[in-house]
Amino acid sequence: MKISVLCSSPEHPIVGKIKAWCEEQPHDVELLHSKSELSNGDILFLVSCSELIAESERHNYQHTLVLHASDLPKGRGWSPYIWELLKGAETITVSLLEAAEPVDSGRVWAKESFHVGKDWLWDEINEALFEAELALMSYAIENREHIKPKVQDDSEGSSYYPKRTPKDSELDVDKSLREQFDLIRVCDPRRYPAKFKLYGHTYKVTVEKTDD
Repeated sequence: MKISVLCSSPEHPIVGKIKAWCEEQPHDVELLHSKSELSNGDILFLVSCSELIAESERHNYQHTLVLHASDLPKGRGWSPYIWELLKGAETITVSLLEAAEPVDSGRVWAKESFHVGKDWLWDEINEALFEAELALMSYAIENREHIKPKVQDDSEGSSYYPKRTPKDSELDVDKSLREQFDLIRVCDPRRYPAKFKLYGHTYKVTVEKTDD
């Protein structure tokens, strides 16, 4: 079986996990970072992919599957698990669905949920998220001939999240750490750090656990 995995950014923290996953597969698996590298195959997985894959490009694969970190049809759009955690969620669901238009509207193959501790920081959250995503990818490969995809039922209540901007990671200097801890902990300190402005300067905030 020929499998392609498209993850737009080579710097994304899941890339190392994907490489290890690819090496474990008994199939011909390739990791790509641009849709210009796509050729053809049996399954194309879109993982943290910021490019839109046209129907003509999807036709080169038997299945084009998207990993989306929300309990669809709720939470379509951008960075859904971040928005959910900021609202106080303690469980995140990842959906494996068929790529379709409009975005995030395709039939769902499977879902995987995991608990997020209130004390977890961004890297601990990522670890659980990536584990769920890779588990869904393995499940799709092993069970592709038996899975019966389900059409999303919008009557259950659909929602759409906007793309996050640097402004969304900005702290309020007049609010307490407790009030803003969820925002601080979900911010990737390397790619999307939490920041605040004071006395004409912008300051970056990083947080890590200690053994004290």
